[in-house]
Amino acid sequence: MIGISACLSGVCCRYDGNHNEIAELKQLLQQEKAVIICPEVLGGLPTPRYPAEIVGGNGFDVWENRAHVIDQQGVDVTEAFKKGAIAAFQKLKALDIQQVVLKERSPSCGVRLIYDGSFSGQRISGAGVAAAYFINQGLTVYSEDNWQRLETSGFQQEEGIHGN
Repeated sequence: MIGISACLSGVCCRYDGNHNEIAELKQLLQQEKAVIICPEVLGGLPTPRYPAEIVGGNGFDVWENRAHVIDQQGVDVTEAFKKGAIAAFQKLKALDIQQVVLKERSPSCGVRLIYDGSFSGQRISGAGVAAAYFINQGLTVYSEDNWQRLETSGFQQEEGIHGN
């Protein structure tokens, strides 16, 4: 069993009320080989909501209190992002899930890329808040860009980013 960002399975939980469905990931959910999580919704944020970006670093920096998640209206939503990451991890942990496929470029779920905090569309290397938390907790994270490297028959760990 793996965890999947809810938006990748077709759930309309993105900030703009849309989804990023990948049919093969939705099929894993339908086959009961996956569970879905949306850290932002689990953190209490509504759908739709203002877009948010990490300002001052990446998700690891947020956990070290060196960066914040700010929405496009200037509201600090850091605590909602942290709360959601923890809630999502608890859900995964309860099901003994060790691997997740997350939405790249998301301030919560970005694995290797996030936006730079300027709301200009510029991307930087870095993980989102939930992805960083999952990695710190020992989970292996993939994005929709490399999830195919996950051997879905046995869910072997290959080229994801491994936690401690």
